[in-house]
Amino acid sequence: MSATEQSPVLGLDIGTSHIVAGKSLDQNFQYERQLNAFVTIPYTKMAQGLLNKERIPHAVQGEEILIFGNDAEQFAELFHVEARRPMMRGLLNAGEADGMLVIRQITTRLLGRARKPGQTLYFSVPAPAFGVTDDNFTFHETTLRESLRELGYEPKSITEGLAVVYGELSDSNFSGIGVSCGGGMCNVCLAYLSVPVISFSVPKGGDYIDANAAAAIRDLGTSVRVEKERGFRFNGFFENKVYHALSVYYDDLIQTLVKSMREAFSNAAHLPKLKNPVPLVLSGGTAMPPGFQERFEKVLRSSEFPIALSEIRTAQDPLHSAAKGTLVAALCEM
Repeated sequence: MSATEQSPVLGLDIGTSHIVAGKSLDQNFQYERQLNAFVTIPYTKMAQGLLNKERIPHAVQGEEILIFGNDAEQFAELFHVEARRPMMRGLLNAGEADGMLVIRQITTRLLGRARKPGQTLYFSVPAPAFGVTDDNFTFHETTLRESLRELGYEPKSITEGLAVVYGELSDSNFSGIGVSCGGGMCNVCLAYLSVPVISFSVPKGGDYIDANAAAAIRDLGTSVRVEKERGFRFNGFFENKVYHALSVYYDDLIQTLVKSMREAFSNAAHLPKLKNPVPLVLSGGTAMPPGFQERFEKVLRSSEFPIALSEIRTAQDPLHSAAKGTLVAALCEM
């Protein structure tokens, strides 16, 4: 058995919506993800026993049982409540005292403890918001790093946009723009030969779309998100009121994202003089509905863009792009 097989290379994308673990076994990338959410039910021995019997991930916290990961969505729909979120807008949710407990439980379930002391683990973090200085980003990264170190890992962070560049732009020598449209925010990185030049985030994502669409039609955000994932697509005309509301806020997100990109690149003090046009790749769950790329490209090309682009495309596996990038970063270090 080779050293790689004994101790696989690991990566972790810690997103607002999902936590995705990546493993590389002899260059064969494998992924597993869990919903970054939980619901609570009153503690009873019977309930705990039944959850154990059904192998439903959970943790006992005082007088409550926290049901987390993918099963949380089913319980939220069953009781018609909003699933609780350890992260909001891309960062740790200060309003959820049990948030880090849930993230740690999910991470442990996905990766387990380090197989050897100090095993390297790259994990994703958001870039600071465009035009904003906020210490919450430092707190978020430091808290996650400490939690992963307690599991025996030597954690190293990489911004989510750069992770997309690493995961998707090897053909252009890791030069180009990576855009990750996630649940809590959108992350952007312009890199040249793997070196990040400009990285920032936009505090709008899938949750923003879901929450505002739900408020417009007086429904729960969880219900809107479930219906969105079941079949929303851009087609220009919606008889379905949920899809119509989603389209309004999708357009708002795309407009905000493109405007921020245009301003960030135009106002950069040290923008590199690129000899050739570079690719732009879209990733993340929020970029997955059919027609998203076309709508994004239409808005971007509606006026002059400061970076010459060779192509705009969507990642082949948008949900795993950032996790793939963390694996590439770890492999390059080896």
